[in-house]
Amino acid sequence: MSLVFSSVGTPSVAIEGTEDRYPARRLYCIGQNYAEHAREMGYNPDREPPCFFMKPTDSLLPSGEDFPYPPATNDVHHEIELVVTLGKEGKDISPDDALDYIYGYAVGLDMTRRDLQGKAKEQRFPWETGKAFDNCGPIAPIVPASKIGHPTEGRIWLEVNGEPRQEGDINQLIWDIPETISYLSKQYTLCPGDLIFTGTPAGVGPINKGETMEGGIEGVGTIKIAVV
Repeated sequence: MSLVFSSVGTPSVAIEGTEDRYPARRLYCIGQNYAEHAREMGYNPDREPPCFFMKPTDSLLPSGEDFPYPPATNDVHHEIELVVTLGKEGKDISPDDALDYIYGYAVGLDMTRRDLQGKAKEQRFPWETGKAFDNCGPIAPIVPASKIGHPTEGRIWLEVNGEPRQEGDINQLIWDIPETISYLSKQYTLCPGDLIFTGTPAGVGPINKGETMEGGIEGVGTIKIAVV
């Protein structure tokens, strides 16, 4: 057998403090997982089954690189998130066992073409045009859980050109990390290489060419991305 086109390779993410890289298999995202963000988006933050969507793994953009302002939009928003990366295969995982499947954590940005997402919602279409596009998943290096444990609280924040935009604490997640992994594992077989963007706090808003986004999560790391 031979491939009709040359392979573009496996997308991967840097691992903090090493030259090793984490191969990316699937990139899951959970929507409206902070109550105040759910309210600012016009939703009821009462605990309902989580909403998942996906991004392509080749949309991962390393911290420190430029984010090209995407086409077909005039309203790109930032969403700072805790990213969970998995290191073991499993399905039907119980919340009590979920932490055993985690490889590490990272800081990520769920970049969103909000105008296209809004139009898709109005038409009851999938969100791909708003959520899944080139470079839409900026991410900092992964920090293994073996080094930092499993954070359950800590400040999460984002600034644009030094001005505060988003502020919260990861202890405000509606669905915490073990619950999220457990729920997702009942929908899919989870595998090493899977990343889960776990939701964003309130304060999402637009970014423009020439601006710089800088944010972080206490105990996990920081991310910095320039918009060009």
